[in-house]
Amino acid sequence: MRFHFKTSYDTDIDLFPDWGKRGLYLALLALAAGLPFLINDFYLGEATNVLIWAVAGLGLMLLTGQTGQVSLGHSAFMALGCYTCVLLMEAGAPFVVAFVLAGLITGVVGAAIAVPALRLHGVYLAIATLALAILADDLIVLLAPWTGGVNGKYAPAVTILGLQFNRWSNPAAWYWLALVVVVLVTWAYRNILRTPLGRSFAAVRDSEISAQAMGVDVARTKTMAFGLSCAITGLGGALMGLFSEVFNNETFGFLISIQLVMMIVVGGLGFIHGAFLGAIVISFLPQLLSIVTDTLGRGVAIPGLESAVFGGLLILFILFEPMGLYGRWLKIRVWLELFPFARKDMFRRQKSYLKTERLR
Repeated sequence: MRFHFKTSYDTDIDLFPDWGKRGLYLALLALAAGLPFLINDFYLGEATNVLIWAVAGLGLMLLTGQTGQVSLGHSAFMALGCYTCVLLMEAGAPFVVAFVLAGLITGVVGAAIAVPALRLHGVYLAIATLALAILADDLIVLLAPWTGGVNGKYAPAVTILGLQFNRWSNPAAWYWLALVVVVLVTWAYRNILRTPLGRSFAAVRDSEISAQAMGVDVARTKTMAFGLSCAITGLGGALMGLFSEVFNNETFGFLISIQLVMMIVVGGLGFIHGAFLGAIVISFLPQLLSIVTDTLGRGVAIPGLESAVFGGLLILFILFEPMGLYGRWLKIRVWLELFPFARKDMFRRQKSYLKTERLR
């Protein structure tokens, strides 16, 4: 078993606990950068889709996994980020400027909405954000002169320094663009957790009363968490709309919010790795279902199959593995490190409840 001795505060908040982990992540980044040379264009497009979902999932993970606030309305902020970015590009703004401004505007709007919404707790907050997702669908239709309504909009071409990004003619460039955004968002996410604000997120998640006793401004912390979460999710929505090239109100429907929640639960709630593992499941599970139905059903489509499988998978993970895929890997790793001294009781499940409902 490997032990890490922390001899200073800088060691405690270091991005990597040791050189072994640093080398592992650098090797993983090198493999990701070289992926276009290893796989064909179809799977490269699926890998790009995984990265885009990971960006959106990191946004919800910051709010739900780190701060303990449940949201079923993040599809609305994905739509806001997408339409804002496209409208700014149509107005003549370069892609990089429009992309960054879309994230900032989405974060500001999210923080403004959070001020009244975060007075609610638990299931009431989930219902309020659910209403927001449903309302966003109607607003997109009502604002048809700007959003295109049900007819949708065509995304303008993405150009950076004269290089045009097209998923059909140049899929590798799109993949590298998504990879750069993922790396920057993950780096920012990880550094936020190292700041006093990030520690405030964890304090509010574990117990709001205890956080108040330690001097944490709970209302400000929740508002900041909601704003940052919406900003990151808005960036994911902008990438998703630009990558699909055509989008309308149904592109960012309520089902997207459910898929985001499922992604972070299945991947591992509260873990950065969980957003990536969940994104892999969300992206490749529909392809797997399509292959299975084509093989067994001879191409006959089964209505509602994808939603049923997603829902069943979510229920199974909540009941039998609430820590998700990454939590299961942590258990396997500990078992291997302690073998042959590991015991089954080491992983006995504790009573489950909302952490923010311990004391109020």
